Amino acid sequence: RVLLVESGGGSVQTGGSLTLSCTYSDNFDNSDCLTWFRQAPGKQREGVAAFCPTIATFYSDAVKGRFTLSRDNAENTVFLQMNSLKPEDTAMYFCAADYRGPRWSDQSNYRSWGQGTQVTVSS
Repeated sequence: RVLLVESGGGSVQTGGSLTLSCTYSDNFDNSDCLTWFRQAPGKQREGVAAFCPTIATFYSDAVKGRFTLSRDNAENTVFLQMNSLKPEDTAMYFCAADYRGPRWSDQSNYRSWGQGTQVTVSS
């Protein structure tokens, strides 16, 4: 399994910004997808954004235009820049890897998960 460690969560007000980081271990396959999911209390885990180097970068409709993925290969890290945050973005955010397809937003298609980082957006 790939070791994934998230960081960067916190509390912000509506309209604020946060940058989440997902650092992966050296055994990560650079052609693999690395995907951010989130889960709010009482809700199912949902796909937020996926960086799939050999396919494309994907964003859910809920975050498109507000969130941006980037990657630093030298630091083994993928970043999720989150702007214009809304209370409905409040959730635990997880990164996932070891993608087996076919749908990037389906959590059952990933075998490696981080422990998560909490994001809270207050109105």
